[in-house]
Amino acid sequence: MTADGRPLEPRLDLLNHSSARFDWGNDESGAAQLALAILADHAGDEIALRLYQEFKTAVVARLPAKRWTLSHDDIDHALSVIETTGARAFPRT
Repeated sequence: MTADGRPLEPRLDLLNHSSARFDWGNDESGAAQLALAILADHAGDEIALRLYQEFKTAVVARLPAKRWTLSHDDIDHALSVIETTGARAFPRT
């Protein structure tokens, strides 16, 4: 898993949901760890700790199994929607 071409740190120092690995496409512990890591890398620890569960539900749990990319704009848009209306604003797929 990379962010801007470098390995994405799991940020186990913030919270340890899944020390084994990142996961996505579900609502489990590996997806929570990935959501936390993405947000910490993109927006900082405070925002990550505050919004990673909603980001997991709205974004990470819906990522396809094989290949995906999240741009900075994708993450910013998701954070804006989550902060404004919550993860429930994202339509179920």
